Amino acid sequence: MSEPTHDENRHEQLTRAEKSTEADAAPRIEVTEKEDGVTRIDVSDDAAVRPGERDDSDAS
Repeated sequence: MSEPTHDENRHEQLTRAEKSTEADAAPRIEVTEKEDGVTRIDVSDDAAVRPGERDDSDAS
């Protein structure tokens, strides 16, 4: 039996909790590597948490 892949381990960790769903394990970023060595990282439009300015109305 072979070792689980990174993606399999990630899926297992994100769906192990009692109330988790398959949506919890959905990819949230896309990484593209171009031939010239440039790496582009895009955050999915439907990601629950996105980089950017903090919304202070949510602060406790």
